[in-house]
Amino acid sequence: MRRTARAAVCCSVLVVLLAVLGGCRIPGTAGSVTVLGPWTGREQAEFTRALDEFTAQTGIRVDFQGTRALGEVLSSGLRDGTPPDVAVLPSIGDLPRYGDRLEPLDDVLDRGWTAEHSRQWQDLARVGGGPIRAVPVHVNLKSMIWFPPGVPPPSDAAELDELSRSLRESGMAPWCVGMSASATSGWPGTDWIEDLLLRQSGPEVYRQWIAGELPWTSPQVRQAWETWQRFAGSGQVRGGRIAALLTEFQDASRPMSADPPQCLLEHQGSFMAGVHAARGEPEADFARFPGFTPEHPDSAGTWEVSADVAGMFRDTPQARELIRFLVSRRAQEIWAAGEAFSANSAVPADAYRTPSGRRIAAVLTDGRDRLCLDGSDLMPSPMRDAFQRAVLEHLSDPTRLDALLHALDRIRAQLPKHQFTDRACGG
Repeated sequence: MRRTARAAVCCSVLVVLLAVLGGCRIPGTAGSVTVLGPWTGREQAEFTRALDEFTAQTGIRVDFQGTRALGEVLSSGLRDGTPPDVAVLPSIGDLPRYGDRLEPLDDVLDRGWTAEHSRQWQDLARVGGGPIRAVPVHVNLKSMIWFPPGVPPPSDAAELDELSRSLRESGMAPWCVGMSASATSGWPGTDWIEDLLLRQSGPEVYRQWIAGELPWTSPQVRQAWETWQRFAGSGQVRGGRIAALLTEFQDASRPMSADPPQCLLEHQGSFMAGVHAARGEPEADFARFPGFTPEHPDSAGTWEVSADVAGMFRDTPQARELIRFLVSRRAQEIWAAGEAFSANSAVPADAYRTPSGRRIAAVLTDGRDRLCLDGSDLMPSPMRDAFQRAVLEHLSDPTRLDALLHALDRIRAQLPKHQFTDRACGG
């Protein structure tokens, strides 16, 4: 009898505690969700903080696996019938690869999604048409030139050309460049060429190229490659072409903060803000990359962007809850505190710790400037891989441009039309 009474008292105390605590959840009591993502190291730590907040709010346990070989791991899981509930894909361009294996999200997302994301991001989430199958959880601004504080920002191509010339005359190579990135080496060069094509020929030509409709040997695409050759030519790149080929992309800007600096300009995405901060370097300034030759009138105020997107491979209540959380203001505020950038316009400016971070966030969210997705991210993987290799070959030997462009066209012609997407820009 004494044990029974003691048990009854304990149960009563537990009931009272649960009533007082209300929304507080015990991890795992509301089920679990498996998540596969492309991050390790610092990026994984940032994402894990957001997942911890999700568990605290919902009681849903999250089993997260981070890997740089996401495509291989995900494909294996799909073949075995054991995909993750949710996967974060490194680009919107990966969506056609998985097709209907990704669950539609239109009835998963709540009004917060439409209220807190510009029409452009809502459009870009429907790349390929049809229902939304993935949503941006981590975005980056591209079309950027980074430089140390105090350097006059070039406002147009003429000023950028003049700045480059004056640096060369002083004995300094203007550009910090690194192409090495393990299995994806060359992608920083693809960003240059995409940016130049968008600037010089406008969003419609950019769309045609990404859709596989515009040949690589076209005058517009050739012009972009030849313009990039001006940036990467003799005296332009710290250490020369070979150094650019061998330098890890995240290390390329280190000489910018040396004393004295060894290069002053870098064409790279907004994620470098976090890299600079992690290395304890002074906050760098940035300007929009203008490109060379007169800019196409339709490219005014246009920026290239990229996005990591979350999709749902198993439709469970826990997976639905996580998708809604990942695009919410609360989750995105946690990311912003770690130098990541959000497509959610409700994230307050002061969530970003630096003036340059707040400027980047404004471009990404205010809907004033037109946003176009990274072109190579949208290409079928054989085309993207060949593009990256061609960048490395061109940097190594610029005299072979004709052969490289014809080789890229042969690959384009071999790929089925349905593997390309015909939507590249929002708005």
